[in-house]
Amino acid sequence: MKTELNNIGTWGRLHYDFLYRNQRSVINAMRLKGTVNDYIMGIDKDAEDMFNLIVKQTAEIEGVTDQLKAADQMEWIRRMNSIRSRAREFVLKELIYQ
Repeated sequence: MKTELNNIGTWGRLHYDFLYRNQRSVINAMRLKGTVNDYIMGIDKDAEDMFNLIVKQTAEIEGVTDQLKAADQMEWIRRMNSIRSRAREFVLKELIYQ
C-alpha cells in the first residue's frame, strides 16, 4: 500500500488495491488532482454503510434476532456469519471491484 492513504478502512484499501492493479491510470489521474485520499475514503464509507445495511436488513428478513441469540448462541453466530459473508461478497462485487 502506498503511504498516501491515511485513515482508510479495509474496504477503501481493497478498492485502492484493485484500482492500483487494474486501472493505474485512474489512480495516477487522481494523484495529479490530489483527490485519491478523499475518493478512497468515500468508497470506504459507502461500502461500510452498504455492508451494515445489508446485514441489518437480511438479519431482519431471516429472523435472526436477539431472542435467537439468547436462546441459541451458536445458531445465532452461524446465521450471522452466513449473513456477513453474503453481505461482504455483495459489497465486493458491486462496489469494491468496479
